[in-house]
Amino acid sequence: MNKVVPWDQLCALIEPYYPVPGNGRPPVGLERMLRIYFLQHWFNLSDPGAEKALYEYRSMCRFAGIDLGREPVPDESTILNFRHLLEQHQLGDALFQAVGVYQQAHCRRIAGGAIVDPSIISAPSPTRNQDKARDPDMHQTRKGNQWYFGMRTHIGVNSKIKQIHSISVTAANVHSQVLDGLLHRDETRVWDDSACTKQYEERKHTKSRVRAKVEHVFAVIKRVFGFTRVRYRGLAKNTHALFVLCALTNLYMARRGLRCPTLEWRVQRSRYSTMKQ
Repeated sequence: MNKVVPWDQLCALIEPYYPVPGNGRPPVGLERMLRIYFLQHWFNLSDPGAEKALYEYRSMCRFAGIDLGREPVPDESTILNFRHLLEQHQLGDALFQAVGVYQQAHCRRIAGGAIVDPSIISAPSPTRNQDKARDPDMHQTRKGNQWYFGMRTHIGVNSKIKQIHSISVTAANVHSQVLDGLLHRDETRVWDDSACTKQYEERKHTKSRVRAKVEHVFAVIKRVFGFTRVRYRGLAKNTHALFVLCALTNLYMARRGLRCPTLEWRVQRSRYSTMKQ
C-alpha cells in the first residue's frame, strides 16, 4: 500500500481543510495522519485502538513514519479530530472518486458490464446509550428465517476488473430503490440480485461465475478488512467510512496491476485467450 496509494493526490484533496501552523501546538503532518487513518480501516481499529497499535507494532510505526525514539504517537484525540475533519467536509466521497480517476489513468478503465449487489452490515441492537434506544437510522429486515438489524450497503462493481464504481447506503429494510444510482450508464450488461429485478425490468443475464466477482469484493470488505459491524452511530458517519473503505478496497484488489501495469495486461490477455479456447 505504501507504493500503491496515490498519497500526493489524496493529501492535496484534504490540504485546503487541514489546519496550518499558528500560535498553538503545530499540527501533525497531513500524510502521517492519513496513513494512520487508513491503518484504522485496514485493521478495523478504533481511535484509541489505533494509538495503542502504533505503540505495539513496529511495522505500523514505520508505515506511518513515526520514530518512537524521537517523537510520540498521535494520541486518540488527534486521531479522532482528523476523522471528524474528513466527515465534516464529506471528503470520503472525494477520496473514493480520486482513487477511481487514479486507477483509470493506470489502464483500469471502467467498461463492459456492471454487477449490482447489496449486503447487510450489522449494527448493535442493545440499547446501551443515553437515550436507551436503538440507532434511529438503522432498521431490521428479514433474510430467510433470520432477522438482521443494521444498514444495507449497495455497490456497483465492474464485471471485468472488480472495481467498485458506485456506492449507496440505506437502512437494512430498503431493498430496491437504489439501482439507478448504481449504474454509470455505459454498461453493456447488468447483473443484479432478485430484489433489484423487481425495479429493473430488463433482460437478466445471471451467471454464477460473473456474480461471484462482486462476492470477492465483499469478501475483502468483510473478511480482509473486518467491516462486518458498524462502528459509529447514524448512517452519515458509517457512509463516510464506507466510501473510504471502498476506495481502499479498489486499491487492494488492483495492487498487483498498479505496481506493474504491463504484467496485469499480460495476465488479462492470457485469461481472455484461455476463455476463448
